[in-house]
Amino acid sequence: MKKPITFATLALAAGPVFAQDFLNPLVVTASRTGRDLSDSAYSTSVLDADFLRDTGRRTMPEALQYVPGVLVQKTAHGHGSPFIRGFTGRQNLLLVDGVRVNNSTFRSGPVQYWNTVDSLAIDRLELVRSQGSVLYGSDAIGGTLNAFTKSSDFRARPDGEVYFNGAASYEFRTSGRGSHIARLETEGGIGGRFGVWLGLSAKEYGDIRSPNVGLMRGTGYPEQNLDFRIDAALNPDATLTLAHQYLRQDAISRWHRTLDNPGWNRRGSVTVPGTWTANDFDQRRTLTYLKLEGSNPRTDAMIQNYTATLSYQRSSETEYQDRRPSSDSIRRSEYDVETLGLDLTLESRLGPGNLVYGFDYYRDRVDAAGFQNNAAGTAFRENLPLADDSTYDLLGFYTQYIWEATDRLEITPGLRYTYTRAKLGRFTDSDGIARTNESQNWDSLVGSLRALYRIDDQWSLFGGISQAFRAPNLVDLSGNLTSLSGSTDRGATDLDPEKFITYELGARRTSGDLTLQGAVYYTDIRDVITRVPESAGSSTIITTNGDNGYSYGAELEATWRFHPQWTLSGFAAWQEARNETPDFIGGPATSGPVARQLPLTGSAALRWTSDDGKFWVEGRVLAAAREDRITAADQAADNQRIPTNGTPSYVVASLYSGWQVHESLNLTAGVENLTNTSYRNHGSGQNEPGINAVLGATVRW
Repeated sequence: MKKPITFATLALAAGPVFAQDFLNPLVVTASRTGRDLSDSAYSTSVLDADFLRDTGRRTMPEALQYVPGVLVQKTAHGHGSPFIRGFTGRQNLLLVDGVRVNNSTFRSGPVQYWNTVDSLAIDRLELVRSQGSVLYGSDAIGGTLNAFTKSSDFRARPDGEVYFNGAASYEFRTSGRGSHIARLETEGGIGGRFGVWLGLSAKEYGDIRSPNVGLMRGTGYPEQNLDFRIDAALNPDATLTLAHQYLRQDAISRWHRTLDNPGWNRRGSVTVPGTWTANDFDQRRTLTYLKLEGSNPRTDAMIQNYTATLSYQRSSETEYQDRRPSSDSIRRSEYDVETLGLDLTLESRLGPGNLVYGFDYYRDRVDAAGFQNNAAGTAFRENLPLADDSTYDLLGFYTQYIWEATDRLEITPGLRYTYTRAKLGRFTDSDGIARTNESQNWDSLVGSLRALYRIDDQWSLFGGISQAFRAPNLVDLSGNLTSLSGSTDRGATDLDPEKFITYELGARRTSGDLTLQGAVYYTDIRDVITRVPESAGSSTIITTNGDNGYSYGAELEATWRFHPQWTLSGFAAWQEARNETPDFIGGPATSGPVARQLPLTGSAALRWTSDDGKFWVEGRVLAAAREDRITAADQAADNQRIPTNGTPSYVVASLYSGWQVHESLNLTAGVENLTNTSYRNHGSGQNEPGINAVLGATVRW
């Protein structure tokens, strides 16, 4: 008999929505224009750099663990892929400083790219759940996350003041072989005129130790980051920004497939050991952009606000597999993606409201290479991971009108036209036939209708209907990858675009001491691109369109400052999703649960801060119910990550603290997983650390 996690447990186990600033933070991503959260018609969460530091979040995906509606799946500790309202990977949109990071090589299911954003360079995260396709285009289905990076805030300085500041930080984690994380950042400039920012991060994540498994050899990896930014005032109302970001990660192991994985058995839930000698990923990503943004102070100006961004990105990914003792044991694949982007956003006052409109264009150029061989090196043959020498174009035009219908009612209709073109170079199709120079294109018109009703100064209702659209990408069409516990995953060129409609209704209370937000949602799914066996019992998986499906759920979050020194914050969330897909190519369709769903989950934090604000202590509990909504076939195909009988429930407690010793010195300390619980997030490829101390220091000048 299952032991349920009660509502009382979840109510006492909540995690902060806005523990860092719960009063009424400014939100940009939801409407592409700065507005208070209380004026947003969307389910939105904001997390800042202090929150990431205080809660010991070592990566950006981990930061979302305390956001309702998000399941943070980690195939490896360097490969976090949040499931937002049931969707992950290419069905969620990642932006950095408003620049689209998603590209045409994102695989189905969990991907590693959300961990290619340096968590130490983040100023704040804005997550808009479900909505985003009208303003940001393809992929914004489960949610849109905008990661705003740190910069020199030269406009906040006195005009003409010359300034120079910096900080150095170090963090040590005791789990397993220990982790060392260092950051150096400096800024300088002249107030009101220009500012320069430079940040460097060096990380050496050691192998993690978990109860019931022991030292998980191969789970550590190194990472290096650089972020550089110059902001200059062209005039009092216009700013020009040049920014560059770089990341490098080496030898991140897909641990669950390797011999380092001994398997896991907890309360009858069992995963099988890995069988391969090695499965390692190297990752590089750079982003350079030039941005012009400003406003016109004249009330009768045709354009009140504008932002224009030209961006260039380059990402490369290399995977090495040693499948010994199988005969074709050595495999290597790599692809390099160059992305050129152009984005223009304008805002004009029009009648009783504001019109936001513009266009965006992104073009990927992809080169791919790969081979497989035997251990002796005598059976070499080419094995491309996707179509080599390919391009992918994504063009969109959008408009959204924020109509102030009455003093209390605000209605926001929106519309986007998208044109997508894929040009496949050299590839092998799902039938094993070599093909070259094939093109396909799709277009779509999607709309949304949102509304916000202010009941009084504290309470409001929000909700609406939003369409979303995702065209097949290069991996959908031509992929030749490894998925799950070692299956061959092949693309197909006869795919139709995915279509979604989300209905949402929520309520929000915002006051000086209490912020409360709750929402229910339902997403109708049509023609979702999925993967099914080539034939009954086959380990080769072919990409195809599924039939109808749905996802729905409920979320509740709150932050309460019940005393000047005490704050209680928390959330609870649950989701249900099913989809109708063929049992195999050409076979009958069966309705079943989606493989990775958010179980009933909640978290709570109680925080005390001293009168002078120099010392704080926070206790936190995170809890999740058992997750067993998965078909036997899906579990068997992914049996190194998903246990038989489902992923066990867990309750994990942690304690964090901080001390501002001096204006130039800040110390932090925490103990995670106080009860040394053996657990993993549902769908992940490895367990989380056992009891683990986190010690940090920051020096400022």
